[in-house]
Amino acid sequence: MNKAYGFIEITGVVAAMDALDIMCKTADVELASWERKLGGRLVTLIVQGDVSAVTEAVETAAAKAIKKPASYAVIARPHEEIVKLVELSASRWKKKSAGQTEEAAEQPEK
Repeated sequence: MNKAYGFIEITGVVAAMDALDIMCKTADVELASWERKLGGRLVTLIVQGDVSAVTEAVETAAAKAIKKPASYAVIARPHEEIVKLVELSASRWKKKSAGQTEEAAEQPEK
């Protein structure tokens, strides 16, 4: 498999979730990471998979999402520095998710 990353930057969390749904239903891709900036007004989604699947997913989402993306790109065979950046982003996202799950588990039931 030739690994590729697909990026879509779009305004709003709802539009981002719509774009992600389109990408995952269009082709065999999975969410690698995501970032929210400006209080969630700008969301970057990063999907991964093989080059043809990522390309199809990103192009379809860019054309059919409820909002037009601010930008989008596909990087085939990403350089190791790009891979490190995506993995760092994913690790922060996973830490936040794990921390929120632990907090919820510690809350007493009402």
